[in-house]
Formats: sequence, structure tokens, C-alpha cells
Amino acid sequence: MSLLKRIESARPVGDTRLPSPVPPAPVAPAPLPPSAVSPFPSPAPVAVGRLTQAPARESFRDTKFRIQNRVIQELDPKLDISDQVEVRREIEEIFSRAIEEEGLALTRAERVRMLEQITDEIIGLGPLEPLLRDDAITEVMVNGPRQVYIERGGKLELSNTVFQNDDHVMRIIDRIIAPIGRRVDESSPMVDARLTDGSRVNAIIPPLSLVGPVITIRKFSASPFTVPDLIRFGTATPEMFDFLKACVEARLNIFVSGGTGSGKTTTLNVLSSFVPADERIVTVEDAAELQLRQEHVVTLESRPANIEGKGAIPIRELVRNSLRMRPDRIIVGECRSGEALDMLQAMNTGHDGSMSTGHANSPRDMLSRLETMVLMAGVDLPLRAIREQIASAVDLIVQQSRLKDGSRRITHITEVQGMEGDVIVMQDVFIYEQTGVIDGKIQGRLKPTGIRPKFVEKFEQMGITIPPGLFGYGF
Repeated sequence: MSLLKRIESARPVGDTRLPSPVPPAPVAPAPLPPSAVSPFPSPAPVAVGRLTQAPARESFRDTKFRIQNRVIQELDPKLDISDQVEVRREIEEIFSRAIEEEGLALTRAERVRMLEQITDEIIGLGPLEPLLRDDAITEVMVNGPRQVYIERGGKLELSNTVFQNDDHVMRIIDRIIAPIGRRVDESSPMVDARLTDGSRVNAIIPPLSLVGPVITIRKFSASPFTVPDLIRFGTATPEMFDFLKACVEARLNIFVSGGTGSGKTTTLNVLSSFVPADERIVTVEDAAELQLRQEHVVTLESRPANIEGKGAIPIRELVRNSLRMRPDRIIVGECRSGEALDMLQAMNTGHDGSMSTGHANSPRDMLSRLETMVLMAGVDLPLRAIREQIASAVDLIVQQSRLKDGSRRITHITEVQGMEGDVIVMQDVFIYEQTGVIDGKIQGRLKPTGIRPKFVEKFEQMGITIPPGLFGYGF
């Protein structure tokens, strides 16, 4: 079996797509027989307008495809493709030999670029590799083979990256999802996956996508962001993170809410880093994205249905199963539906200090979303009982927002105080105040409201000290 077939064998069963054809190498014309050769020298060509032109130089793209095809054919089929260092060395040797034998006139920059592109096509993610290596890029959006957008500094821009055709994009999708045992085809044209560094990937293909295969990659840093990183980004102040660290150590139940792309998972990851190292943590996610540095961490990941529509394991079942795994903390990547009920029950039955995220535009909206998600569990509970569960389970809501300039900020830190009649009582502890705009950048700060939260008493009971005046006054 050739190396290319072994690389592409990671595709899900039933995928019969063939790789896009590589343009064949140009064939030299056969030499004329001796009898057909004139003994007289042929006259020099006369330039008449545009009738005589020098042959056009082969394009860089066509040359790359031809050399790439030769490298694939000459690679040792027995080569261990998991040893990328050895594979890269072998590719470089074959590439250098092919360039010398064909006498190609390439500049040093063209030679390096062609080698990188061929290597990325064989053992990487093709045209996406340079974008994924660029630390300044936070999101990559492939809208079919000819349009690739990136997010840099919170702003979208069109890149000059292109694919050959739809089949080329499909091969890259297969290469992403095959290692985690997922598939995408016409019967299941949507898939959520992750890269080896934890970056989140979503792919949707025709017939649902009318522009061709679409890939959306939300990149995660190779090393997870820390508190100093978020302070440098302006997400929150050092005092706010000291307060949030105290809340985690005091085992408060916390929800991080916000819109799409507001930085909820990054904030949850930072909050999770405050969990003491001697506690057992169980994480539950659709696609494993959290990057916890503690030693005692168990990561659970949901599973979609197979090609027969069976075998799906949703997050809700994993949350229920995690209760039997003796967790000190349960961290759910995101609550989207009925698992919210199981999460609230866990928070109310001795699993203090649990954390999760949810989509909402404000802390009050987060509570309304929780009510809706509990109803999605299919349990016929009166609304008051649901609200009592929420008020008893959730202690703190951290609201994350993406502002107009692309920056991501914590805009509210809100305490859930309990029930008053049929209404859940909430109180903002810190809120973000915008002070102006300078050179298109929003200026502001997270300031205390002057109200002392009720759970401060829990800090005192557990021996956790916070600086006086943190809430805007001495106490």
C-alpha cells in the first residue's frame, strides 16, 4: 500500500471520494527520425508582431503539483507515518533530488515555499497549516475552496489562501475528523471536531452548504491563556481575578455566560486553573477543548450517532454518569439543553464548586436560558420549582462580552441571592463602565458597585482573605 493511501486510509468507512487529480507532467515530443531531419540549418525565426512568442514558463502551481505527485510516488510505502521527523526528512530528500534532476530554476524562497506546501499536503492540513501556525490568527473560516477568511485582532479579513477544488477541502476535513472517529458525508453533513491542540472545528458540506465544504476553526493557544494574559488583553483587572480565585476556592457554583465568540471557554479555562491540585475534576464536553493543568483530571466527550443512527451518547448521560465517578468538581463545557437539569441537581446535591458556560446576553438572560433548558429535559416541573432549583444551585454568573472593537471583556460579575416571591433576586458585584473610545479602541474598566455579596461570609469560614475595599468600601 502506498504512503498516500495509508495517509488517506484514516477516512471514515464508506467514503469513496478520490483525491483530486494532479495535473500530469508535460510529455516531451518524440524525436524525429534521422531521415526527417534536414541537413540544412533552419533559418532563425523572424519576429512578426505577436505571431512568435517564447514558450510560457510553467506556473509555480503546476510545478508544485507535478513535484508533489513525484514525491508521493517515490515515498517508501513502509515508512512510519507517525514519525513525522523521518517523513519530513524523506520528503526533503526526494524533493531535492527531483528539483536537481529536472533542472528547475527556482529561487531559494520559491524552493522553501514549495517544500513547505508539499510537506503540509502530505502530512499536515494543506493550505490551512500556515494559518494555524500564525499565533496572531484566532479563527479560520473556509467558505468553499476559493474563499478563506481569518480573524486577527478581533477583526475579519480575507486571506490569499485557496484550495484546488471541493475535493481538496473534503480531504482536509477527513484528515481532521478521522483521528477522533467521526465522519461527514451526505447522510451526516455536519460534524464537530477538534485539532490535536484542542482547537474547535466545525464542518458542514453540501447539500446543506451551497458554497461548497465549509470549515470553521476556532484556534486555541498551544499553551492555555493564563491570568496575566487576560489582564494584558484587558479582559479584567488583577483585583477581579483575585476575587474570582477566592470564589473558586470557596467552592461557589459558577456559570460563565456570553455570546458566540465572546471568550467563554477561555474564561472557564482560567477559572478552572484556580481549582486546588488535590481535587478530582471531571470535565464533560461535546468536543474536548478545556486545557486543565491539574494532575487529577478525567475528561469525558460526547459521541454522535453512527452511520446507522445508533450509539449516540449525549452530554446529559455523561453528566449523570460523572455523579458516580466521585468528583470533587464537575465542569461542563457548555450547557445547551436538558443537561442543565442534571447540572443543577449535581450542584444541589453536594458537588459544590461546579462550573459551566451558556449562551446569554446578560446575567438575567442566563437564568431565563437555564429555565428553558431545564424544560427541554422533558420533565414536567412547575416554573417556581425550576427557579428554586436555579436560585439554590447557582451562586455567581460571570458575563463575558465581545465589544464592537473586537475586544473581549468581562462586563458583569453578578451574585444570585435567592428567591423573593416568584422572582430570582440578583445583585451586580462588579460591572464594566465604558469611559470612551480612543483610535477605535473602547476604553473602560470593571468597577465595584459598592455592594458586599452575601457569600463573603463563606470566604471567612474557609479562611480565604480578600483585600479590604475590593467592593468599593472598607469592611
